[in-house]
Amino acid sequence: MNPAQQALSVGLRLYKAAVSPLLVALFGPGGWGCRYLPTCSEYALQAVAEHGAMRGTWLSIRRLGRCHPWGGCGCDPVPTPSHPRPAHGLITPPQPQAFSSFR
Repeated sequence: MNPAQQALSVGLRLYKAAVSPLLVALFGPGGWGCRYLPTCSEYALQAVAEHGAMRGTWLSIRRLGRCHPWGGCGCDPVPTPSHPRPAHGLITPPQPQAFSSFR
């Protein structure tokens, strides 16, 4: 993870640990329930981890925009990246393919 992803992840984890339980205590478990699975904070953590800081933040904002009383509900997973990122963050060139047999 790059520094921007780490900063966003720390902020989201702090929200989940401090603010979210406070909202449930104030409004009750039924008054502040999540409409989607995964919850918006879990969705944001996954989106930032899988898509990076910029696109993950954009996906999270779009998700928050869908989370309202007249919106949908149910399972709403993070979309899979169209181009998976290597673990080390660098783009690697394609490797040459070996021929299985010559004809």
